[in-house]
Amino acid sequence: MEDVNLIARHWHHLPIDEVTELLESDRERGLDRFAVEHRLEAFGPNAITAQKGQSPLVRFLLQFHQPLIYILIASGVITAFLQEWVDSGVIFGVVLVNAVIGYLQEAKAVNALAALARTMTTEATVLRQGEKRRIPATELVVGDIVFLQSGDKVPADMRLFQVRDLQIAEAALTGESAPVAKDHGLHGRETGLADRRNMAYASTLVTYGQGTGMVTATGDETEVGRISQLISAAEELDTPLTRKISEFSNVLLYVILGLAALTIVVGLLRGQTFVDMFMAAVALAVGAIPEGLPAAVTITLAIGVSRMAKKRAIIRKLPAVETLGSTTVICTDKTGTLTENQMTVQEIVAGGVSYTVTGTGYNPMLGRIDDPEAASGSTSAALLECLRAGLLCNDSQLAEEGGVWQVHGDPTEGALLTSARKGGLGPETVAASPRLDTVPFESEHQYMASLHEAGPGASTRRVYLKGAVEAVLARCASQLDAQGNPIPLRGAEIQAAVERMAAKGLRVLAMAGKKVGEETSAIHHDDLTDGLIFLGLQGMIDPPRPEAVAAVKICQAAGIRVKMITGDHPLTAAAIAGQVGLSGPASFKEVVVLTGPELEKLSDSQLIDRAEDTAVFARVSPEQKLRLVEALQARGQVVAMTGDGVNDAPALKRADIGVAMGITGTEVAKEAADMVLTDDNFSSIEAAVEEGRGVFDNLVKFIAWALPTNLGEGLVILTAIFLGVTLPILPVQILWINMTTAGILGLALACEPKEKGIMLRPPREPNSPILSHSVIFRITLVSFLMLGAAFWLFAWELSDGATIAEARTAAVNAFVMVELFYLFNCRSLEKSIFQLGFFSNLWVLGGVVAMFLLQVAYTYLPVMNRLFQSAPVDLTVWGRATLAGVVVFVIVEIEKSWWNKKKTVRV
Repeated sequence: MEDVNLIARHWHHLPIDEVTELLESDRERGLDRFAVEHRLEAFGPNAITAQKGQSPLVRFLLQFHQPLIYILIASGVITAFLQEWVDSGVIFGVVLVNAVIGYLQEAKAVNALAALARTMTTEATVLRQGEKRRIPATELVVGDIVFLQSGDKVPADMRLFQVRDLQIAEAALTGESAPVAKDHGLHGRETGLADRRNMAYASTLVTYGQGTGMVTATGDETEVGRISQLISAAEELDTPLTRKISEFSNVLLYVILGLAALTIVVGLLRGQTFVDMFMAAVALAVGAIPEGLPAAVTITLAIGVSRMAKKRAIIRKLPAVETLGSTTVICTDKTGTLTENQMTVQEIVAGGVSYTVTGTGYNPMLGRIDDPEAASGSTSAALLECLRAGLLCNDSQLAEEGGVWQVHGDPTEGALLTSARKGGLGPETVAASPRLDTVPFESEHQYMASLHEAGPGASTRRVYLKGAVEAVLARCASQLDAQGNPIPLRGAEIQAAVERMAAKGLRVLAMAGKKVGEETSAIHHDDLTDGLIFLGLQGMIDPPRPEAVAAVKICQAAGIRVKMITGDHPLTAAAIAGQVGLSGPASFKEVVVLTGPELEKLSDSQLIDRAEDTAVFARVSPEQKLRLVEALQARGQVVAMTGDGVNDAPALKRADIGVAMGITGTEVAKEAADMVLTDDNFSSIEAAVEEGRGVFDNLVKFIAWALPTNLGEGLVILTAIFLGVTLPILPVQILWINMTTAGILGLALACEPKEKGIMLRPPREPNSPILSHSVIFRITLVSFLMLGAAFWLFAWELSDGATIAEARTAAVNAFVMVELFYLFNCRSLEKSIFQLGFFSNLWVLGGVVAMFLLQVAYTYLPVMNRLFQSAPVDLTVWGRATLAGVVVFVIVEIEKSWWNKKKTVRV
């Protein structure tokens, strides 16, 4: 057992006798009791080791570990220092709510490894000390002899040495859309995971036949165990939003601290006391801190989550909403994501004629066979015989359940049943030709055959055979023409048709048959060596979803590149990619496919270049999927990875956003993902991207609206210190403005509908700042306009004989009225409000009315006058405050027009 690790991962390359010797096992008796105990002690149980994660408390505390929260906490401490307990409580309440929401949204992510471990919980039939016994799969050890049959979940990785018609569904591990026929022969050392036909892997499902194998790996050493390690090792990235908010918060933090220090220095130079200047600096900091920003971010994202849920996209992590909006590359799995995950016959060749089969999936009512001979009133007898062979030589069943057509059995046979029904052959045909005997499919013979009654009064019986083209043609000397008459076999024509169909990515099966005497009651392989008549070919594929084709086009129009990363065959991948509309660089006339073995030979720098230029990757292993995502991210791409299998989980976790399929997706994939599509529909991603862009737009609109108030308040304090005059606004009044307007006016922007043409613009540059130059200019402009409005009304009231309290009330009202009118400007960063319409967002109008009523209460209610040191004012003050708001509104509309003209000239 000491040398086992040296040849691990290459069991498929070794003869079974050598495997038995290396693993010190016995294929006739299995392991004895002491060998099992020794190996369990040495290697541990057959279970994936649970990774030690962070405790719930640590995960909760980490919700506070971000600069924006630091600013909020500092704001709460400062307001507590000012003994403004209500405001301090509100701020700390916002911090706590943000932390709780973030914790609950992200808590499920730690369950990915637990879900993966649960996929291993099963039982196994094992041979020990010469006896068959049923044991928990966790008790399996390397060297155990395990028996497999249809319906079993493979309990560990094993080298097969006996198979009978064994087929295993490996889509969740390799991406192979159809069950894989297994054998016990040798394979090359470099054979990829999906092509190792003599191996069975843990957590895959036996769909047909029987087999016996020797366990070569258990627990963490299995292929699915290695994926577990990839998931735990995959680094989770900050989303573009969290990165930008973090950078923005850091800058804001330094600006606030710098301005506060400058306030103290200037005041001291002017002869003011340190205590007074410290309090002024505190007032400036309170004004500049955007207390409502974290709440706005959380609520805006939460609204995006709600909108996406209605479009069948469930968000597990709040920032993932915006990440979709900034996505530049979507890496999608093929099987079940771009495709229907339902094998479908698309072309039939019979009697020398090629027939197109329409429709997708297993519903026979949604398609037909286009017969080029139908116009002449004749129906091909060869076509009917080809369809009859696929229908009768078949062990599966097609049934409608709850309005959905489903196949019970092999998907390939399901496709043949569906094509037969489209040709008019159904259950009555089966009933009229009862089966008498069967030669089941075996990988060494590559065909299945069945014997049938020919019908009432017939003096002969019929044998039908289906299988690999080479195996069937070798047994045929003739074929049917279109009228059903036997003619010499035209092998070259048939091979040309096979090559043409294979070039389209179709999986081609050949059909044959012959008549036998009515005394024949059984058939054997010896009866099928010759004398068969070739009936035709049926070519099938797991077809693309029509809505996925449209969704890919929309994504490409939005500047988002779509890449297919699959474990399936290169020809199949290329065919689907061509039908979906994927392509590489514009100079490529055909879809270029990069395979896993080719990818393995590339250095990291070479892969980064190839990953940019290649649209389709086939026969890719889980590690390579992860490496591809990392290569794209190395170029600064924001990568969304879609998938449904266990093999997708590490890349889903490492991507900027992982998107799992809700119906066909494994629990492992769902737990590793940021978003789950409840309808498994690629087109839902397009809708989610659109929502994500709208969410980011609304966040920028909120910031563009909120920051002028914070900056304007800071400028008011700073200007008063520089000029040595009385503060026009007190710290407690600043808190009133910030907390009420942000919650009542600003959050109305979170409900702003998406602007038209949002999917016609390219993605944002991943490294671009959260605020553009034009938005920064507008924020600065409005900040100085607010400064001017506050000082103008404050000075006007003082010169008119008002008290300090009345003058400050006028200044506060000026701030609020400017914010109110500026809110309409911010409903679009580029378009005029007159283009959008004043009534297209009723939340804004409701917020305006509510804020105005609150401001009236602030001005006239005695309790508010005592709390905030405000005072009643006459209507002329309201008129001047409203005038200030109107002036700012008009100036910003003019500024928008100027920027738009400048942009048009530049284009």
